[in-house]
Amino acid sequence: MMLKLYDKNNNPEDIQKVIDTLNEGGLIIYPTDTRYAIGCHAMKERAVEEICKIKGIDVLKNNLSIICYDLSSVSEFAKMNNSVFKLMKRNLPGPFTFILNGTNKLPKIFRNRKEVGIRMPNEPIIQEIARVLNQPIMTTTVPYDPTDEIEYITNPELINEKLGDLVNIVIDGGIGNVLESTVVNCTGDSFEIVRQGAGELILY
Repeated sequence: MMLKLYDKNNNPEDIQKVIDTLNEGGLIIYPTDTRYAIGCHAMKERAVEEICKIKGIDVLKNNLSIICYDLSSVSEFAKMNNSVFKLMKRNLPGPFTFILNGTNKLPKIFRNRKEVGIRMPNEPIIQEIARVLNQPIMTTTVPYDPTDEIEYITNPELINEKLGDLVNIVIDGGIGNVLESTVVNCTGDSFEIVRQGAGELILY
C-alpha cells in the first residue's frame, strides 16, 4: 500500500493508519533527511527480525538503530553523559546516527550488541509519526543493490515496485536523498566519526 504524506497538514486518519500498522507489528518505508528507510515499532521483536532478514543484517554483528522523537525519549533507551547530551542537542534533529551504549529498556534483540544507534531525522513526516507513536522506531536504510539505478532508493514509486510486497505501507514523501547519515561513535572517552555522510558534525 502506498500512502502520500506531506511535511504538514496531513489527514490525522492517514497518520493513524501508519501508527496502527506499527502497533500491530507491521513494516513501513518512509522518508528521512538522508535515504528512504524501512522500519517498525522497535519493541515488536518479530518485526525487527523481519527487517533484519530483508536487509541481510546479522543482529549479533550489526548495530541496530532507532528513531526517537526527542532527547528525553533517547535517555530511556541509551546512556548519555553530559558531553554526549550536549553534542546531540547541537546536532539533532539532523542527518546523524549516534552510537551509544544501550539501557535495559531496549528489547533483547538490541541488547545482544549492548550498543544502539540513535536517529532523530530532520524530516517532518517521520518526526510526526515518532511523536504520535511515542515509542522508538527501529530504522535502517532501504536495501540497495549497487547494480540498480539510484532511483530505486530515492523514488518512492520505484521503491514500492521493488519492496512494496515486503512491507505494509510505503510512504510517498517525495524524492529522497542519496546520502547516508554521518555515524558518530559515542561509546568511548571521545567522539569518533566512523562514517562521514550527509551531516557535518558541530562539535562546539
